[in-house]
Amino acid sequence: MHAFNRKQFDKSAKQQKLGRNDKCWCNSGKKYKQCHQAFDDKIARIADQGHLVPHQEMIKNADQIAGIRQSAKINIAVLDYVAEHIHADMCTEEIDRMVYDITTKMGGIPAPLHYQGYPKSVCTSVNEQVCHGIPSEDIILKEGDIVNVDVSTILNGYFSDSSRMFCIGDVSPEKKRLVDVTKECVSIGLKEVKPWGFLGDMGQAVHDHAYANGYTVVREIGGHGVGLEFHEDPWVSYNSLRGEEMLMVPGMIFTIEPMVNMGKADIYVDDKNQWTVYTEDGMPSAQWEIMVLVTEDGAEVLSY
Repeated sequence: MHAFNRKQFDKSAKQQKLGRNDKCWCNSGKKYKQCHQAFDDKIARIADQGHLVPHQEMIKNADQIAGIRQSAKINIAVLDYVAEHIHADMCTEEIDRMVYDITTKMGGIPAPLHYQGYPKSVCTSVNEQVCHGIPSEDIILKEGDIVNVDVSTILNGYFSDSSRMFCIGDVSPEKKRLVDVTKECVSIGLKEVKPWGFLGDMGQAVHDHAYANGYTVVREIGGHGVGLEFHEDPWVSYNSLRGEEMLMVPGMIFTIEPMVNMGKADIYVDDKNQWTVYTEDGMPSAQWEIMVLVTEDGAEVLSY
C-alpha cells in the first residue's frame, strides 16, 4: 500500500547528540567516534548545503535489516504463490484468501488488514484502478485484464512491501507494453539508488522513461520508507529532479513503486469505499513495487 501526499521533513529532527566516546546510536555497541560520527558529520555538511537529509530513525541497523529481510522472504513467497495460481474467471476475493492463508501459515501477518480501516489482506487493482483495489467476490478477472497485486507483511514487528503486475490470458499489445515499460521504469530507477545520491536521481530516471514511452506518472501517490512501520519517511516521488529530494545513505529502506498511466496522470478516489484510486480518464494504469536497501556501494532489493 502507498502513502498519499508529501510529508514535511525537519532536517534537524530526531538526531541524538552524542559525545565521541558515547555508545553509537545504531546499537552496534561501538563508541560513536568509531562508528557513525564521520557518517553523521558528512550528512550534516550536506544538510548545510540546503539538501533534505534523513534523520537517524530512518537508518536501519544490522539487527533491524536482518528482521526486515525475514519479513521480505514471506512477502516474496506470497507473491510467488499468487503468480502460480492467478487465472481468468477467479474473483479477487480468492486472491485475498490466498494471501491471508499463505502469510499466516508462514508466521506473518498481512499488513493491510485493518490498516486505517482497510478491510482486506491485499490490494488487487484491475485495469484503470491505480491502487488500493479492494478484493471482492463480485470482481471477476477476465481474459485481457491486467491486475496489480500489492502484498505487505509483518513478521515479528518488521514490515515488508512489494507488488507485481499480472496479465490475465492474452492481453492487448497496448496493455502488455504498459506493463512492460512500467517494470522497466523500476529497473531504471533502481540503477540510480546509490549512497550519497538523491531520491530525485531515481525519480527523474523513472519519470523520463515513462514519458519517453508516451505515458504519465501519478503525482499524488508515491513510495515510502518501510521496515519498522508500514509507512515511514521519506515520501518518494517519481516526478522529481536529479540532485533534489532526500539524500540517500546506507541503511535507508524505501519502495520504488511508480504508478504509470496509459493516458493522463489525473486520478480520483472512489467516493463509496474511500480507498480505491482510479485514472480520471478511464485508461489503464500499471505498477510494480520493490523494496530496496541502500548499501555502502549501491542497493539491495529486499522484496519484489
